Amino acid sequence: MESEDQVLRSRKQVAMKPIRTKTENGEDGRDQDHLKKQHHDEVVEEEPLSPSARLFHEPNFNVYIIAIMGSKTKIQLDIVKANLEHTLLKHPRFSSLQVVDDRSGDMKWVRTKVDLEKHIRVPEVNPNMESGDQFVEDYVFNLSKTTIDKSQPMWDLHLLNVKTSDSEAVGIFRIHHSLGDGTSLISLLLACTRKISDPEALPTVPVKKKKKQETSNSWLLWRCLIGLWWVWQLLWHTVVDVFMFIITASFLKDTETPLKGPEGIESNPRRIIHRTVSLDDFKLVKRAMNTTINDVALGVTQAGLSRYLNRKYGEGKKAEESTETKNNLPKNVRLRSTLLINIRTSVGIQALADMMEKDTEVKWGNWIGYVLLPFTIGLRDDPLDYVREAKATIDRKKHSFEAIYTFSIAELVLKLFGIKRASGLSHRIISHTTMCFSNLVGPLEEIGFYGHPMTYLAPSSYGQPHALMINFQSYINKMTIVLSVDESIIPDPYKLCDDVIDSLKLIKDAVIAKGLVKQEDQNRN
Repeated sequence: MESEDQVLRSRKQVAMKPIRTKTENGEDGRDQDHLKKQHHDEVVEEEPLSPSARLFHEPNFNVYIIAIMGSKTKIQLDIVKANLEHTLLKHPRFSSLQVVDDRSGDMKWVRTKVDLEKHIRVPEVNPNMESGDQFVEDYVFNLSKTTIDKSQPMWDLHLLNVKTSDSEAVGIFRIHHSLGDGTSLISLLLACTRKISDPEALPTVPVKKKKKQETSNSWLLWRCLIGLWWVWQLLWHTVVDVFMFIITASFLKDTETPLKGPEGIESNPRRIIHRTVSLDDFKLVKRAMNTTINDVALGVTQAGLSRYLNRKYGEGKKAEESTETKNNLPKNVRLRSTLLINIRTSVGIQALADMMEKDTEVKWGNWIGYVLLPFTIGLRDDPLDYVREAKATIDRKKHSFEAIYTFSIAELVLKLFGIKRASGLSHRIISHTTMCFSNLVGPLEEIGFYGHPMTYLAPSSYGQPHALMINFQSYINKMTIVLSVDESIIPDPYKLCDDVIDSLKLIKDAVIAKGLVKQEDQNRN
């Protein structure tokens, strides 16, 4: 094993070379008028906030993204500060204020000198505490009760040198959603990391492989016919999805279940918990059923939610074994997730790293479209049906321009009726559905955040008008399942998380029992 001195030396080796900043020296002020006067000479270009970014400043949509990172070693404050200066602070959004223009009333990005002392929090902790896991969980819960002052760039980093069941220390990034969408922000954080095996190399993130297509003359005729049918289906699916978006914004609500919160819960604190399971289990089901990891994640979630709701609806009733035809679930439960999709093409980790190291430019910003993802709620005698139904749902949603057209509708409402009406539209869409769901792909190998080896990454958020949010995040050979819940609606998030994990085991066991797994996968498991 490496000595502590060797670990510290390796961390210092990953520090970036200093890059001169473009802003002048100055100090942050306390109010908007003072800020505008003070930073007048510092401004390179006052770029307006995108309409989507402005929405995240409305009182009913003030959302913060949380990224919890476990570390194998204690986190060294001086090393983190030195590296932040030459990486994250090079990104304009992390070194800019959001200032209201007196003449137009619009908000603009204004570059400023960042005082890291105001952004990094290192609380004192009791080294003899009973449970580090509970301390971290309560810390994030209390953090979700607070906001970040607009007199500074809207992000902070909390370093907790607390030993938990799966780490020696924990870092917690909190970033206001106006700075970017969740996927782009996680990519930006990964661009600040390097491989443990090669401190100069960026993480490797898997990409989807394109299937090779035949080009024979006989196949070309079929491709033309299939292409016409494909275009017709695409147009029809888009029309149906846009229609569902409009009626959901108008009156169509999800079924009132024990998972759905009432309107106005966005300001409630969130209990954020996570569990880590084997990514190999997801891959085993994926290969056996010829699906994707995303299909399996959605299928596992549908199964877990169905088990949880069946138990909740069965409280006070005589305990009996539930089946597909005989259970406690109401019929025709409408339960949907609102997916916020950034329709702007996302930049890669390499491009973000180049931006921070070489001052190159990248496209960045919130261009948010909406996708309403229906969940099938019901018990299944064959657990593999959960995955089959999930695959059918995702394949259908992929074959639609729903995100592009819903983005256009939101933009049109903003231009015609203003930010308040646009915010009301977004709030109604989300509050009329039940939850948020996402699945993010992580690095294939062990990485270090400024030299600190990471054990897990758990992204989530708070401030959204949903009582439940479920995120899946892969990392090496692990999958972290993250739940963000309003405890006034879902008082037992651990049971819900257990239901999701138990559903994964049930589906995996069914795959093996049916003999669908290759011999090498069985040996691996």
